[in-house]
This record gives sequence, structure tokens and C-alpha cells, in this order.
Amino acid sequence: MIGEIPNVPVGQSYASRVLASEAKVHRPRIAGICGTKATGAESIVLSGGYKDDQDLGDVIIYTGHGGQDGAGNQVSDQSLDDSGNAALVTSHLQGLPVRVIRGSKSESVYAPRSGYRYDGLYRVVSYGSTLGIDGHLIWQFRMEAALDTPTPAIEAEQLPVDAPQNDVQVPAGNDAPERVSSNVQRIVRSSQVKNAVKSWHADQCQVCGITIDTPGGTYSEGAHIQALGRPHNGPDRTDNVLCLCPNCHVRLDAGAIFIEDDLTVVENGVPSGALRTHPQHALSLDCIRSHRARWRR
Repeated sequence: MIGEIPNVPVGQSYASRVLASEAKVHRPRIAGICGTKATGAESIVLSGGYKDDQDLGDVIIYTGHGGQDGAGNQVSDQSLDDSGNAALVTSHLQGLPVRVIRGSKSESVYAPRSGYRYDGLYRVVSYGSTLGIDGHLIWQFRMEAALDTPTPAIEAEQLPVDAPQNDVQVPAGNDAPERVSSNVQRIVRSSQVKNAVKSWHADQCQVCGITIDTPGGTYSEGAHIQALGRPHNGPDRTDNVLCLCPNCHVRLDAGAIFIEDDLTVVENGVPSGALRTHPQHALSLDCIRSHRARWRR
């Protein structure tokens, strides 16, 4: 059930969770996350269940499951061991798409006016922990619309039924509306910044020391320590970028690696040695601390 459901277009509405379940768009009738650690997440519902959620249209900061009381207050810490949260982690690590359903109970301007609406496929691009509004640890997942998923329209405000209508005429509308391209704001990453860091280190991973040789030359990846996107808002500067191999890049983003102030690398909670450095490559302690604060327990 990963990916699109046949014959269900983006924008399909459902009057209730029961109908969405019967259509297999989001199978659980109560839980907000459908999936397991083994399979990944099939779908999520965004409908005001967690006060820390942020809905930006083509970007969603989705709060994981667990730790709430019956009134919707966060009364204990969340855990990645929760099956729904673990499912979203698997979706991130394996690059699996997740169906997003918005509900009318959300305060988002992108929420439908009633019922529920299927809004297409999103990908979990990163995740991390933070203290929520209620003071407990929560896990949040940054989800971005897949390439062919349109940004949902903002629902227009409607006048109350008894409001005076003056002489406003009913517009004729269009029986066959045309489709037009729209621009979506996304972060523009500087290739010069990453290329400078990779050049200083000659494509040698600063964590494990490996250099990947390919027929076209050596390969490495520029990895931001403090993530650029909301809610982390890290800078796109050389002091926030490491030269890493793909494996260590994934481990950094997934919290298996963080860095102490003295540049000791901690892998899965165990110090493993010093980060490799270069005289021209200064690092921001603020960025290192921000990343570490997401993962240290």
C-alpha cells in the first residue's frame, strides 16, 4: 500500500475517516500514522491532532505519535520505538513516499473546509527531536511534496450566510479551467560552498577517512551539520558543512553521529575519535551544538 492508490486522484475528498479508510487512502480510523518499522509509513493524517505541527503547503513539519492525554496535551516524551514514528523513520531511510491526508480540524490555511482530502505523496526528508510546546520531547518529521504533487490551494474565506452581498454578481466561472505552472519557494543550496569544503579535504570523509574512487574521479558529499530547512534554519556556509562519504552523511542526518565541542565524533553514543580537520576549514560551534541538541539523550 506504499504510494498512490489506483483511481484516487489528488484532491479527492472524503466526508469522514471511515470513508477514507474504506478507500484505503488511510486505513486506520483513529491513528494518524499508518505503517510499521518493517514496511515504512503508508499514510498520515494532518488534522490538528498535535499543536506542534506546521503546515506550509508543500512542506509539512509533522509531529510524531505518542505521549498525549485525551485532551490533546503532551504529557510525556515521545519515542522512536512507537510503530508509527518508526515507520516514518523507515520511509526517510529508504526514500519511500507517504500519502498525506488533510482534515478540516487543522488550523492550516491548506486544510479542507469539511471532512478529509487526499493531497498526494510527500517524502520524509529529515527528522529530529525537540521540546514541544508542552515541554516534553517530541519527534518531528520534515515532509516535502514529491515532484508531481501540487501545492494545495489555500481555502478562500467564505462570507457568513447572513452577510450583506451588496451588488456583487456571481461570476460565470469556467467549465474547462486550464492548468498553469506555479512557482514554489525552495531552499537554494550553494554548490560553491560544498565544493570548497570537498576540495579542502580532497574528498576524504572527515569521519571515517574513506575516499571513494570512481572512473570519473573521487566522490564525496557536502553535508550540512545544522539542517537548512525549517524548523532548524541552518546557514549555508562552509562552517556548517562537512565533507563526508554517503554512509556517514546518512548517519549524520539520522542522528547516529554527532560532534562534541572538542570535535570528538560520537557514534551511537560512543566516542570514536577526532573529526578530521583542515586549516582552511573552520567549523561553527553553534551549528555543531544545534545538531547535537537534536540527538543527544
